[in-house]
Amino acid sequence: MLGENLAFAMGAQGGAGGEGNPLVAFLPLIILFVIFYFLLIRPQQKKAKEHREMLGSLQKGDYVVTGGGLYGRITSISEEDVLTLDLGDNVEVKVNRNYISSKTDKKVISSGKKG
Repeated sequence: MLGENLAFAMGAQGGAGGEGNPLVAFLPLIILFVIFYFLLIRPQQKKAKEHREMLGSLQKGDYVVTGGGLYGRITSISEEDVLTLDLGDNVEVKVNRNYISSKTDKKVISSGKKG
């Protein structure tokens, strides 16, 4: 008996249920999207733009790091976006421009001398 009365007491209160502003119901989702935009999406887009600009400014003689972790100096750039990198000790590799991770000022390439 007590359970039935409790269930009826917890029922709908008055006739105002469900007649609220629909914008208020979506407000938490809108706020969450704005937070994600400023914390995740916008910084990622900014970083991608900076990377594209860096790839566009590559020149012969720049020291770079590839996506695979190879350090090298650009010795030539072809029109098909293929870069030839000097890795040191008379080793040259060809890589696509898109696989360059970053420029570096460090001259890590070995001079060919052991010891």
